[in-house]
Amino acid sequence: MTEPQTPNTADELRGAGLRVTAARVALLETVRDGDHLGVEAIASGVRDRVGHISLQAVYEALHALSTAGLVRRLEPPGSPARFEGRVGDNHHHLVCRSCGVVVDVDCAVGHAPCLTAADDRGFAIDEAEVIYWGLCPDCSPQATTSAP
Repeated sequence: MTEPQTPNTADELRGAGLRVTAARVALLETVRDGDHLGVEAIASGVRDRVGHISLQAVYEALHALSTAGLVRRLEPPGSPARFEGRVGDNHHHLVCRSCGVVVDVDCAVGHAPCLTAADDRGFAIDEAEVIYWGLCPDCSPQATTSAP
């Protein structure tokens, strides 16, 4: 009996109806290996893997991959777009107001009134996008004060 194989990146691209190219494979792997990367960091990672790629090609591939549901685009207000490979689980994000670091946080469980619209206006809501704002441990005042 053979074990089921997990799909590789090329199989995932084909399964999403996308043409498989070295640049798309490198881009998807870069996003998945990274941590809420911006477009410049993704382009740099792709260049490290396959050589030259234009910034326009990176933008176009990110659009195709996010439309296909293989990557998720985040746009915290006041920040450039970031991309992540964690998709399909309705998780949320913590964003540091000082340094801009973004980290994942699982969706609230149990009673979470802020995730239920007071007036859904007839929408069939299936997902909530929540961004928690604050200071990360490195930027919080407690981190900058020294012990007596």
